[in-house]
Amino acid sequence: MLSDSDRKTYNNYRKIVDDHILDFIPEIDPLSKDLYEAMKYALLSGGKRIRPVLVLAACEMFNTSLAYVIPYACAAEYVHTYSLIHDDLPSMDNDDLRRGKPTVHKQFGEANAILAGDGLLSCAFETMNKDMLMYLDDTDLLKRKVRAAYSLAKGCGCRGMVSGQVTDIGSADEPCSSDLINYVNYKKTACLIRACVMMGGFLGGMDSATWEDLSVYGENIGMAFQLVDDIADHRSGQDDGSSTYVKLFGPDQARAQALGYIETARSAIEKYYDHAAIYRYLADLLEQNLDE
Repeated sequence: MLSDSDRKTYNNYRKIVDDHILDFIPEIDPLSKDLYEAMKYALLSGGKRIRPVLVLAACEMFNTSLAYVIPYACAAEYVHTYSLIHDDLPSMDNDDLRRGKPTVHKQFGEANAILAGDGLLSCAFETMNKDMLMYLDDTDLLKRKVRAAYSLAKGCGCRGMVSGQVTDIGSADEPCSSDLINYVNYKKTACLIRACVMMGGFLGGMDSATWEDLSVYGENIGMAFQLVDDIADHRSGQDDGSSTYVKLFGPDQARAQALGYIETARSAIEKYYDHAAIYRYLADLLEQNLDE
């Protein structure tokens, strides 16, 4: 059952993200205002802000200052938003709407959408690197921030999200094994979600035992997230050409698999009690979404 206090905590963190999401976009020359407007449009189009909230959860888990974490949380959302812009393009999912609004390429044109995605990706790393420059005299804290940035780079790049997207495209409308689908789900979705969890851990100064627990949590909650999304698409008749666990084994088995991931994620953070309220809330929310 979803706790009201956990929901409140999650919504407070979500509001922090919304309040600061444009703060780290660099000044853009008026001659390139279309770039800023397209990036702003994408960032303000709504969403649950799950990935940046998972970064902010470090404040709760490790009693870390918000000021240390907010730039990295926003950077995570810049990366996620760039991926959505590119996913919607005609050469990929070819979607006209996202969250009930025209997609970026429909609103600003395909070329500007590509460049807005590129801009957000570069903004993510500019934001983190600019923040690091403020801590050159604090070696321990600087190391934490470098590790957090590296975690995001791995999770979203050619060893993470991008490689999963390529494999997903290549396997469209083709018979797939469960191993291949699990690989796609892990790379395309779970890698970035795990990276966000680990970013918070690095920023908070986690030890080796906590590293293992958060890694297990992030990987499993990410795998569950993709299955819950696929089940929702199946229910609403919005399946695309991609091969999914739901198509291969049916919604009942996909639901059972998702519940297994959720339970593994819960077990990994159970001993942290109230310090892991955000992580627990997300697990509970995913389980509730399975039954809607």
